[in-house]
Amino acid sequence: GADATRWYMMANANPWDNLKFDTAGIIEVRNKLFGTMYNTYNFFALYANLDGFKMDEQNVLPYDKRTELDRWVISKLYSLVADYRAAMDDYDVTRACRAIEDFVDEHLSNWYVRLSRRRFWKGEMGEDKLAAYQTLFECLLVTSQLMASVAPYFSDWLYRNLTAPIKDVAKAKNTPLRHDSVHLTDLTQPDPSKVDKDLEKRMDYAQRICSLALSIRKKEKLRVRLPLQKILLPVLDEAFIAEVDGVKDLILSEINVKQLEYVTDASGLLKKSAKPNYKTLGAKCGKDMKHVAIIIEYWDDAHLTKLERNGHYPITLNGRPYDILLEDVILKTEDVPGWKSASDGAITVALDVNLTPELLAEGTARDLVNRIQNIRKDKDFNVTDRVTVTLEKHAAILDAVEKFRDYIKAEVLATDLVLADKVDGEKVELEDDVTVGIEVSVN
Repeated sequence: GADATRWYMMANANPWDNLKFDTAGIIEVRNKLFGTMYNTYNFFALYANLDGFKMDEQNVLPYDKRTELDRWVISKLYSLVADYRAAMDDYDVTRACRAIEDFVDEHLSNWYVRLSRRRFWKGEMGEDKLAAYQTLFECLLVTSQLMASVAPYFSDWLYRNLTAPIKDVAKAKNTPLRHDSVHLTDLTQPDPSKVDKDLEKRMDYAQRICSLALSIRKKEKLRVRLPLQKILLPVLDEAFIAEVDGVKDLILSEINVKQLEYVTDASGLLKKSAKPNYKTLGAKCGKDMKHVAIIIEYWDDAHLTKLERNGHYPITLNGRPYDILLEDVILKTEDVPGWKSASDGAITVALDVNLTPELLAEGTARDLVNRIQNIRKDKDFNVTDRVTVTLEKHAAILDAVEKFRDYIKAEVLATDLVLADKVDGEKVELEDDVTVGIEVSVN
């Protein structure tokens, strides 16, 4: 539609630059930005309708009573507001649009909503669930305002749907959400009191560490539902340990690993090497570039560890000082048997990829939960329906069912989990070409 076309043209190039128009780009914008916002709103609306949640503008939970994840996304939201206002004040619509895209895709949808799903699934409307609703509502509302100048139709649709259940009350009490259109509201102002850069830094570490660990899983074809035993993080400094400790549980949950350990000396697990980045060294070192490159290639673990921790490494060549930055070096790591590693700048992770019978059984249990949840969805069960699950006896699942019966029942809201020789239900495929019958019925 018009909004997707307008957004594509504004976000891909400044208005004064040439744009190589491509309809595939419009489709990408429609799916990645508008589709993500649409799905995020639908997720919110589904559970808000089930719980009867209505935003109460005059009874908002204080931020200090919300989870760290809530406070983080609010901080990112108001950092976005500040960046958006600065970009628009400079007439830089392209930068403003890209900032919104990054927030919606990287932070709101792929991180906050995904990690908060279980809070919306809870049966009771406690303080934690209320905080999740109010936080997501605020993110959607403010984002609709920020999108309004470039996507006027979609942003107004989103605003109207968010505020429709409380419109009469808002008008009666003359609160900010009384307006019938997002274009009549006052644009949200930057609020430094809601921005916590230290928290944003901690969560940035979590996102980068998780991204590295998940990239290893993908490369080694280890599905996320299969738990692993340990992840090791080479220590950058003491502050790094304190910051990662603040998001340790979140990291372990996201990458499905049992333990996180710090190591001050990773030489027994990782063999580091470096190659010069000629693109940056050329401008910096001029005629000395080749000699500087040779020095970098001969650096050992001690040199590279110091570079990673400090972000730079000073050298002197022919009486001329050069400060070698991380961006001037391409770091590589070689794995030892049983471990796989990956790096992002100064951050390196090493993942234990050895699989024990216990880990394999838990992975199978998680696979069963996934397949049962898919059957619930296909049968259009309500998310709160209690069910009985019957599984076909198969050697590949017996250990998992025996050890993780309670976990499976809790995850799929099953009051009973039965093993039978023959099952008339769905035939589903697990890993390693294993097919089992599963029957799910509402109690």
